[in-house]
Amino acid sequence: MCHLTPPSWRSVSYVARMPDAPEPKPASPATTSANADAATRLDFGDTADFERVQRGLLSQLDPPSIAGGFAGTLWDVDAFAFAAGDAPPSVHPSLWRQAQLNNVHGLFEVVPGIYQVRGYDISNVTFVRSDRGWIVIDPLTVAAARGLVDAHFGPLPVVAVIYTHSHADHYGGIRGVVTDEEVASGDVPVIAPAGFLEAAISENVTAGPAMTRRATYMYGVLLPKGPLAHVDAGLGKTIPLGDRGLIAPTRTIEESGTTLEVDGVPIEFQLTPGTEAPSEMNFHFPSYRALCMAENCTATLHNVYTPRGAEIRDSLGWSTYIDDALEQFLDRTDVAFASHHWPRWGTDDIAAWLGGQRDLYRFIHDETMRLANHGHTSVEIAEMIEVPAALGDEWFNRDYYGTVNHNVKAVYQRYLGWFDANPAHLHELAPVEAATRFVDYMGGADAVLDRARADFERGEYRWVAQVVNHVVFADPANQAARHLQADALEQLGYQAESGPWRSFYLSGAQELRNGTPSLPGVRGAVSPDVMSAMTSAMVLDNCAVKLHGPRAAEVALDFDVHFTDRGETRHVVIANGVLRHRRAASAAATVVRATVPTVIALTSELQTVEAAQESGDLVVEGLVEPFATF
Repeated sequence: MCHLTPPSWRSVSYVARMPDAPEPKPASPATTSANADAATRLDFGDTADFERVQRGLLSQLDPPSIAGGFAGTLWDVDAFAFAAGDAPPSVHPSLWRQAQLNNVHGLFEVVPGIYQVRGYDISNVTFVRSDRGWIVIDPLTVAAARGLVDAHFGPLPVVAVIYTHSHADHYGGIRGVVTDEEVASGDVPVIAPAGFLEAAISENVTAGPAMTRRATYMYGVLLPKGPLAHVDAGLGKTIPLGDRGLIAPTRTIEESGTTLEVDGVPIEFQLTPGTEAPSEMNFHFPSYRALCMAENCTATLHNVYTPRGAEIRDSLGWSTYIDDALEQFLDRTDVAFASHHWPRWGTDDIAAWLGGQRDLYRFIHDETMRLANHGHTSVEIAEMIEVPAALGDEWFNRDYYGTVNHNVKAVYQRYLGWFDANPAHLHELAPVEAATRFVDYMGGADAVLDRARADFERGEYRWVAQVVNHVVFADPANQAARHLQADALEQLGYQAESGPWRSFYLSGAQELRNGTPSLPGVRGAVSPDVMSAMTSAMVLDNCAVKLHGPRAAEVALDFDVHFTDRGETRHVVIANGVLRHRRAASAAATVVRATVPTVIALTSELQTVEAAQESGDLVVEGLVEPFATF
């Protein structure tokens, strides 16, 4: 999932907005034909998912909207009401089906004693009845979710919180469940898998600005909603545009097989590191005969590589952990549920779901490496692989979120890296220089565009997007090229079964037509909760990736930073263009005393050294120049 939430698209301005920017265009005849053909290849007569998604419905928000967020409305179910009836030509019919399923919202009974609130976020919130109250799994949009639960069952206390894994859509609503004081007192344990905090913070912070930029494309957050724009994210509708919190776990699960009794409810845990998240776990409720699969099994092929950017995931390990769950829990499970989508009931349905996803991740892994060992490159393998119909035609294995194509490339990269062993690709020219020369070799921009327009009319949109990209990179002001590439990307988006692919294509088309969006506040943005959870080392490691290496190479600095809210002092050295730090052995000539949030504010240009000193947030013993220069 996404980690950092950008501002509402409604408040976005566009830098250098392009003159006479065209509106979105309808599906072309080629796209209309391609989507009509896709509708004949899958069994749309299978309506079992529509029965599953409605099963156990108890109540719904009325009206189905949640106030808050950057634009005043955090969530609006009615904004997606257009996804009804037959798929229009501008949406892949399979993605349209998934959008209809993801539109179903409300409070649902999984089994008596376990309830889910679904459809008010990209993820689900699960409530498990304990002796005194509720165990809450993966809190998000929790104020609205808890309102539904309280209205139906009467107010009950939250006695524990469980994070299934380290992505923000599974912990960000924690402050709607418990307070810091309740957690600090020990009254409400917060349970998470080993490595949770480090994984949650490192992915959010180290690559935060780049990941946020890419996430705006992946989730289509700057797109309007409708048949010509954002339809569905595949894993759910989209991400909500609001702040997210974090309270550090008080109990981490260090080994598979660990069993806890939480307020009278026994829970058996299975760690699954390196699967859908670096830190993740499944768990079983013996007294409810219920299995939580976290985000390891959902109603879609997931991402071995996520287009927003993250570490490549272990598809072989992923498959193995699902098989382990089947072996350990199937014979004592009547229902399996996850942190996205809808549950499965009954041994046969659970076995088919888990077994099908297990085999798909294994097939992608093994077939990729078989072909790689025959000398094929990642791009070639992604075009060659055909998933057997027994796997690929299962609705829960379709490309709604992850895709076979980009997951194949991820498996290849995990083992062999970005280089395909072709010496011509070892040290290629940078994109702008290469594009300029390509266009020159092809006879100039006008010649390229003339041929590309003919290819566009033939429906060769992948090639048009690829070749016209050279013209755009060679001359970003070439409006004809920008509009033609936008047209090609738009048709590719209309044909995409994957929600993220559709959003990437359509966001790219929007930017080509309208200019680069201005997203004030996104650069380096770190929520106060994430800041408060960072260790001293994490803060300084984050400073290191912000350091301007060439400029820093011209100076030599050292000082101590005493983090007053951590009670820890670290010695910082800047030399040779890098920042290194270690625990301070003895006091340096300059000692800086400040809290973690103050240091982050200073190094994010949100506060000056002088202002921090005047306010007392920063105290410097010795010369201030080394720290000020830094």
